[in-house]
This record gives sequence, C-alpha cells and structure tokens, in this order.
Amino acid sequence: MTLDDAIRALAGRGPAKLIGSSAPAGATESAVLVVLYEQAGEVQVVLTRRSPHMRHHAHEVSFPGGRREPGDIDLWHTARREAMEEIDIDPGTLHRIGELDSFMTIGSTTLVHPFVAVTDRCPELTASPDEVESIRRVALTELLLDEVWREELWPIPSLVGRRAITFFELVGDTVWGATGAMLRQLLAVVTGTDDLTGGGPA
Repeated sequence: MTLDDAIRALAGRGPAKLIGSSAPAGATESAVLVVLYEQAGEVQVVLTRRSPHMRHHAHEVSFPGGRREPGDIDLWHTARREAMEEIDIDPGTLHRIGELDSFMTIGSTTLVHPFVAVTDRCPELTASPDEVESIRRVALTELLLDEVWREELWPIPSLVGRRAITFFELVGDTVWGATGAMLRQLLAVVTGTDDLTGGGPA
C-alpha cells in the first residue's frame, strides 16, 4: 500500500455520509484531522495521546481536532486550526484528499466530521502540553496486523442491541471508541473493503 493508493481510494469513494440517524437541531459541530504521509515505503498516520488534564477523554488516543469556532470559515478550517494548535503542524503543507463518514458521539450532541489530508514529507510536529501528552506515528500496515486489531460487541444503553467496538492494541496504547472506528473505516477504504457492517463510531 502506497500513499498514492490511499489518495486514489479516498478520492474515489464519493461524498461522506452521516452514520446513523440525522443530527438533532442545535448539534455542536466538530472536526478532526487524519494526517497521512509516506516514510520508508510505509504510509503513516498521526495520532495523539490527550493530556491527562483534559476534562473529557483524558489520556486517550485520538486524532487532533475540536469544536468549530465562530471564526472558522468551514469545518475543514476547524480541522486544520485544531491540528495546528495541538501538534503545531503547518497547515500550508496539508492537502485535503477526502472525508470519512460523519457521526454523532454517543451520549452527547456533537456531530464529528473527519477530514483526511496528506503531506508530501514527514511532518515536524510539537505537542501542545495543555492538550496533548504525546504524538504517535503508526504505519497502516501495523494497524492491519491480526494481533493488533480486534472487535468486541458491546451493549449500548441508548441503542437497541449491541454495537461492534473496534480496538487497536499498540505498544503502550489501546486505541478504541470513536478513534478506533474512524481508523477502521480508513483502513477499509484504503484496502477496498469499505462498508458499515462494523457500526459507527462510539
């Protein structure tokens, strides 16, 4: 799998959809940024471990992102601004190649829009200590390993039945929840197996 393969797959999948039911009126919108680049023949994705001082999801692995602010001209601007604030990435080096499906977070009224972007070189990144404990760079091939990827069926009180929750067991970190589900869809897109059978993000 090359970066060009990922670019073609994202460009060819069409517009993003909304997973699940329609967003409620007054839903808060946020955006996250999935950054891909190629190094030594491997496609890498950028993840962060949230600061333990954060009010929500402290110490969890996530993509850089956050809520849309009044000054943001659109959600793509939100994703780039948040990434610049959290990991000091140069927004001028980012090339938008597509979107993953939007989703409502369970137990909140936040509508999340994941954008996928590439850089033409390994980005120099610095974690903002107020928001990010550390930055991880993970090869997509590592995420596809049988010993790394797994799913569990969990009962969700707000839903009927159970939902598949995706986990990626990395050295020193477990990626799951909404980030795990977004990674699952990213991998499904770039490997040509994109579907919604695993359920939406949590």
